[in-house]
Amino acid sequence: MSGKYDDIINLPHPTSKKHPRMSRQNRAAQFSPFAALTGYEAEIREMARQTEKKKQLSEDQWDMLNEKIMELLKLPHKPVRAVVTYFVPDPKKEGGTYRKKDCYIDKISMEKRVLLLENKEKIFFNEIWDIEF
Repeated sequence: MSGKYDDIINLPHPTSKKHPRMSRQNRAAQFSPFAALTGYEAEIREMARQTEKKKQLSEDQWDMLNEKIMELLKLPHKPVRAVVTYFVPDPKKEGGTYRKKDCYIDKISMEKRVLLLENKEKIFFNEIWDIEF
């Protein structure tokens, strides 16, 4: 049987005297898939990320929340330990998420309508869903 490459089939692999042999990892990297659309996968993940619509408090819920804030104001000792459920708007898309935070309320500003936490974080009244203390 005579083939087209019979004259070179059994010759040793040629090696360069100038260039070292490429590692398997570098050789494989030459054939790795090319990402023509950079950032496309990140956009897909962002679109798939779920957000919640902000719930509106009823008049009764607003009254209950205001009563709780007034009770907090009357407490003589600060900081007060509480669990605050509040809405955090999403910076990239419509909606956001509800978080429940076990925290210490250091100060309440009625003028700015905000809870100031011991760690200097602020939670605005209009984002609060519930306060437990």
